[in-house]
Amino acid sequence: MKLRLPNTFVLLAALLALIALSTWFVPGGQYDTQMVNGKKVIDPDSFRYVASNPQGLVALFTAPIKGFVEAALIIGFVLIVGGVFNVLHKTEAIDAMIKSVAKAHTRSPLVRAMVIPLFVTLFSIGGATFGMAEEAIPFVLIFIPLALALKYDTTIGVSIPFVGSQIGFATAFLNPFNVGVAQGIAGVPLFSGIGFRAICWAFFTLVTIAFLMWYAARIKANPRLSPTFEMDEEKRKHLNLAEFENFAGMTGKHRMVLALFVGSLIAMIVGVVKYEWYIHEIAALFLVMGISVGVVARLKSDDWVNAFLQGARDLVGTALVIALAKATVVIMRDGHIIDTTLHALAPYVESGSAVFAAQKMFVIQSVINFFIHSGTGQAALTMPIMAPLADLVGVTRQTAILAFQFGELTTPIIPTSGITVGVLALAGVPYTTWVRWMLPLQGLYLLMALLMLAVAVLTGYR
Repeated sequence: MKLRLPNTFVLLAALLALIALSTWFVPGGQYDTQMVNGKKVIDPDSFRYVASNPQGLVALFTAPIKGFVEAALIIGFVLIVGGVFNVLHKTEAIDAMIKSVAKAHTRSPLVRAMVIPLFVTLFSIGGATFGMAEEAIPFVLIFIPLALALKYDTTIGVSIPFVGSQIGFATAFLNPFNVGVAQGIAGVPLFSGIGFRAICWAFFTLVTIAFLMWYAARIKANPRLSPTFEMDEEKRKHLNLAEFENFAGMTGKHRMVLALFVGSLIAMIVGVVKYEWYIHEIAALFLVMGISVGVVARLKSDDWVNAFLQGARDLVGTALVIALAKATVVIMRDGHIIDTTLHALAPYVESGSAVFAAQKMFVIQSVINFFIHSGTGQAALTMPIMAPLADLVGVTRQTAILAFQFGELTTPIIPTSGITVGVLALAGVPYTTWVRWMLPLQGLYLLMALLMLAVAVLTGYR
């Protein structure tokens, strides 16, 4: 039976109503705060009950617009970045790079050996830097025939773009849609802690590559081991590699666009690390990049504007999810129950070891990911609670953000994810077949997440 849940908006709206109702029954509470290293943190021993402030219908229906106003900076940033990356997509430079490498596999044994490592790395970088997620879906149609031509199977063709981008997203070091939003809400410098997150990203990406290469070698030696063997045999009868063979190659414009993209990412890292750039400066950098790639690719002004607007339009839903998630915080704050909630949650998360506390936060975020799939929405919903909760249980806020990110490692197998269901439908792979194939890799991800969180706590990751 296919499991279906209400979409994110319905879930958040129901949660908003439930929180408003709870303000009539949950007593108000308050912690004292103090400044530590220039940051306001909670004094864990100062909790006391205060007068409650029940939130009625007026508060319930005004909360979304208040949430929109309070999250305006983040929402504007998300819309600008979405528009710019759609302009980048409009230049077709990234598509050209992928097709160029795919075509080269027919001529070079080295390229054939490097197909899985190279493309998994590229898609993982996409997830880690500009939040590639849904954008990976159409690439499944390119990589399935490529995988079959290399005598692999459909699961490899799905995994290269899908698992690659999802692992990059969940372990991102520069993704503005989950890391950027979470850090902005948690009150830590934007994209700070990039070094350790880059190590986590490299670790998870390398393990993914190793697993896929091990599996691909087994399938090449014995195709009948593939869970999609019969399906693949039928697909090979109609295999058409003309899209790769007839590809004319990357143009000078494509190379210049990619150079601008890479240069912009480097500039962002330097700006964040050396000059403490925040959302304003990074949004401006993305705008400059968008304009520059449009000029280099010789896009007409109308085409550029339409591409930008379409990219921003595609993220309007995400922007509204942020506003609605922020509205839940508004209701809780105005009802004086945020600190009461923290006080109630602390015993479930705290532990004699801060390592176990961080790992418990990861488990909680993984459960939330089953219901709320938007990385941005999750950050807006959970970080106002998880960041101060981290202070209470002796975990750094940077580690709490890492636990939030790792919670999205389950996305490739959860049946409530639109991306997962969409990819499998496009590939024609039954959900149960895919989950059985993915379980060993998911087990590795779970162990690695627990390990990296332990390292983060023991090293005082900030």
